[in-house]
Amino acid sequence: MIDLADRLEGLADQRTEASTPPQPFASLALRGVSYRYEPRDDRAGFAVGPCDLELVPGEVVFVTGANGSGKSTFIKLLCGLYRRHGGELRVDGEALPADPGPAWRSRFAAVFAEVALFERLYGIEDVDPARVAALLEEMELGHKVRFEDGRFTTVDLSTGQRKRLALIVALLADRPIYVFDEWAADQDPHFREAFYRRILPSLRARGKTVVAVTHDDDAFDACDRRFHFHGGRMEPVCA
Repeated sequence: MIDLADRLEGLADQRTEASTPPQPFASLALRGVSYRYEPRDDRAGFAVGPCDLELVPGEVVFVTGANGSGKSTFIKLLCGLYRRHGGELRVDGEALPADPGPAWRSRFAAVFAEVALFERLYGIEDVDPARVAALLEEMELGHKVRFEDGRFTTVDLSTGQRKRLALIVALLADRPIYVFDEWAADQDPHFREAFYRRILPSLRARGKTVVAVTHDDDAFDACDRRFHFHGGRMEPVCA
């Protein structure tokens, strides 16, 4: 059976129109976006939405809520990994289809709670090895991982280290929108502080849009806006 890495190796050599650089945007709006899990076996159905949100470049948005409240489903809808069942997505006033396609997904650099890592940097061209080495040192991974011949020497790391390496990959991708799902949950206090007080502000300063799922209530002041999920419903939280 061909594994995912082998499939990605084959796709990496293909040059298609979908591989053009992701385009910037002035505004991104979700209007009444929803998704429904149908009842299955002994599990009841569950609906997420309607979700209303407008994003602009250079802001940090936090998404909060209890486990199972719809946060992760929402960010997968936002990234185009799930096909929405209702509502609309507009970019600079233009409505996108329910499956916005690879050009839409290419706008995102995401680190999900269950992080997937590969030794090769798929979809990222002309990587500067010196920058990768500097990021590895910054993330305190230089003693564990090297970047040689276009590959990381290992991805056999602890959960927190894997998320730090995934963050390095996201930074190298340099996409307009960054999505983080509980990135800080597996980090020690030193890296949690760096994430909220240094990394997120630096992305904001570069004009990136950040959507971060978090439970860290002591860091809520690090965002520009916050939205809270309860029972699949998304509500803005007043500062």
